[in-house]
Amino acid sequence: MRNDTIAAVSTPAGMGGVAVLRVSGAGALDVVLPLLEPATPLPPRRASLRTLAGIDQGLAVYLPAPNSYTGEDTVELSCHGSLYVQQALLQALLDAGARLAEPGEFTRRAFLNGRLNLSQAEAVADLIEAATPTQHRLATSQLRGAYANELKALRQQLVDLTSLMELELDFSQEDVEFADRGTLLGLVTQLQDRVQGLLGSFATGNALKRGVPVAILGRPNAGKSTLLNALLGDERAIVSPIPGTTRDTIEETMTIDGITFRFIDTAGLRQSDDALEALGIERSIKAARQATILLYVRNITMPFDDYALTDITDITDECDMRNKHIFFVHNKCDLPHKSNPPGHIVSAKEGIGIDSLKESMVAVIKNDAAANDGVLISNLRHYEALGRTRDALRHVAEGLERQMPADLVAVDLRDALYHLGSITGDVTSNELLQNIFSRFCVGK
Repeated sequence: MRNDTIAAVSTPAGMGGVAVLRVSGAGALDVVLPLLEPATPLPPRRASLRTLAGIDQGLAVYLPAPNSYTGEDTVELSCHGSLYVQQALLQALLDAGARLAEPGEFTRRAFLNGRLNLSQAEAVADLIEAATPTQHRLATSQLRGAYANELKALRQQLVDLTSLMELELDFSQEDVEFADRGTLLGLVTQLQDRVQGLLGSFATGNALKRGVPVAILGRPNAGKSTLLNALLGDERAIVSPIPGTTRDTIEETMTIDGITFRFIDTAGLRQSDDALEALGIERSIKAARQATILLYVRNITMPFDDYALTDITDITDECDMRNKHIFFVHNKCDLPHKSNPPGHIVSAKEGIGIDSLKESMVAVIKNDAAANDGVLISNLRHYEALGRTRDALRHVAEGLERQMPADLVAVDLRDALYHLGSITGDVTSNELLQNIFSRFCVGK
């Protein structure tokens, strides 16, 4: 890490009522004080009204190390949001000896100075991008360390296991065994279960972060497009009595009770000789296999036969059904019908049962989020690292079962430790850090 002083505009690009410039580094005060009028010392953690570089009048706040965001001496300047004022003040800071910060460099310094671990630093980016209450809660939970604490506990258990193996290596000539192999295998199995639980939470965490995908499926003329319009409260999809009107997927998003859902209207499921319709049906099946929620729509006035179950089986045959929810939606209940089969009975045309369907979708996602002790994985990098941790633990378990030498088992344990540590930053490389922090905006 460079020890120089960096500066940047931290508020979004453009005009506004107020803009904030951030200066961080050992020389932050040396850069800022000569630009202030009066140039008297800044009291720690108190806002002082000053003239800023003869350009504007605003507030200056001094946050001494180590109790600042970056862990370094930091000064934040609040000025009027004029583009000219922002750029002129930033140029004055650069002329006084600061360097323009790179993307994510403030947060990178916070990580390198021990103010945040790597998973918390990544949560900062998620918090900035959060557009719904659920996304905000997910990012805030990770930033506050709930997820990091879980990983820390897992890593400590791995360290303890590795230490026992290393001790056996140190005393290999004395043929000493520091722990029963069966006991060690039990501990490894517990770790495997917890890692697998975290991996299983990725489907829910990623869906909450990016929007829960909901595929609307069914035979032609079941009312799928009408249902999409009813859910959105808008005439988004073309509705027609002619079978096969929808030939491609149509996607729209909306937020319900703080959760973003991505609704995907699909082509009707049937055998078709029409090349375009067949392509649309193929895309429908692909969308369904990637969705978290499947809404299978059928006409309630038609006999409830096995075709619906056959369609669902064909679609989900190659799917991991964990964290996937299927709702049977019996549409057109405003028309005469003889039975009320299990599922959601609605009239998309008249808006009957739509609110109840929305409530059920929200409920299953909230239940998924509450599972796994509320700790959710939403970062693909973390998911991949946990997958490698799981694989290494599997090799450890196999080694213990086969009574393999301690040095070979220890290799796999160290491998698991490495991959788990790469999530929190206990194990890092310059390439990894550059890849993560380059995605941040300048000034954060």
